[in-house]
Amino acid sequence: MTSESALFVNSEIGQLKRVIVHRPDAGIARISPRQSSELLFDDIVHLPQMQLEHDVFTKVLETFLGKGNVLESHHLLIESLQADPETRTEVIRMIIDYEELPKSHIAILEGLDDHQLAETLITGYLPSDDHILFDPIPNFIFTRDLAVTIRDHVLITKAAKSARFRENFLTRLICWSHPLFRKIREEGRIINLNHVDEFPPSRRGEIVAVEGGDVMVINDHYVLIGCSERTNAHSIHLLRDALFAKGVIDHVVQVNIPQERSYMHIDTIFTQINHRDITAFKPIVVDGLASNVLVYARNGAYREYGSIREFFHQEIDRDMRFILSGKGESPYQEREQWTDGCNLVAIRPGVALTYDRNPVTEDAFRDAGYQVLHAHDFLLRVEKGSLDPGTLADTIITLPSNELSRARGGSHCMTCPIERVPI
Repeated sequence: MTSESALFVNSEIGQLKRVIVHRPDAGIARISPRQSSELLFDDIVHLPQMQLEHDVFTKVLETFLGKGNVLESHHLLIESLQADPETRTEVIRMIIDYEELPKSHIAILEGLDDHQLAETLITGYLPSDDHILFDPIPNFIFTRDLAVTIRDHVLITKAAKSARFRENFLTRLICWSHPLFRKIREEGRIINLNHVDEFPPSRRGEIVAVEGGDVMVINDHYVLIGCSERTNAHSIHLLRDALFAKGVIDHVVQVNIPQERSYMHIDTIFTQINHRDITAFKPIVVDGLASNVLVYARNGAYREYGSIREFFHQEIDRDMRFILSGKGESPYQEREQWTDGCNLVAIRPGVALTYDRNPVTEDAFRDAGYQVLHAHDFLLRVEKGSLDPGTLADTIITLPSNELSRARGGSHCMTCPIERVPI
């Protein structure tokens, strides 16, 4: 069982120490074309190839972090069920009620061992006879959206779409029952957006919805929250007030972007990969198309900027550089933003992972002084001893992505960092 220890993230780029991922599971293979849109996938996928690609991604992470520090959400769920038998019983009854299943199914789920129950909760199928109980949760591979570590607190998010509600439920279970989170729970360092008394709908009926792809911790003083297709202003203001009340952060930055599927979260249009480098979609981030930035300070101060670039230059670093998807040229910038050319996760400053299907953006990285190394080449060279991952610098590692990219989320989406070296 994964042991309890300190959880801390105060940047997007500090050396990654521990991260949560989820390997594509059997539920994804059961999505029909008619269901795909309802379950927030843009296409049906070939699961075996998708798993192979995700395995390469995980292997790269393990090469840098060590195998024990790349945590699989499925295993965390099993360990959570094992750690708290009383909660296990309550979870079964709540799931039966939420999914509107007959009470007779309680005994069926209670008769499963913890491994089988975890599989059923994720895939929606009984492993014994492949009998469907409820829909799969294919977006569970995007662990970033479910929880965010903000300095020494953990934010449990709340999805905008009902297709992701069971993901939120399972995340709450893990954060409540797993030993990894016991200390922060006991010390009141979990912010649960699903707590309706603390985070109620607005008087106009606006729901609470914040997804992790819209939350970025820039440093000890600033957290960015996107106001997007999946996260609304009412929720940002509630979260802002909670973060200020707990003294977690000094500034909450509301980043308003177009509410479109193409830009569902702010990490689809920019991510930080180095102290002074951000990958970005030029029309919105640099030019300020249909976007602006509102800065709320804990002392009551308020500032507004006409673009994301202007905010970074004025408040974070005047020398911040923006490396543009598709080199900022159409149609390449639109094509490669769509295939997650702006969605990277940093292993440490200057070393980041992305998909291998954005050639013009790769040229932009080379022009900015980075080497581009495919994941297969990286792993082979490490295995042969000709490359020490500990000394790698200014490198973009590209991941196989024929099937992973169909799910509409990149390496940033597929990682939930819970510990980084402070910077």
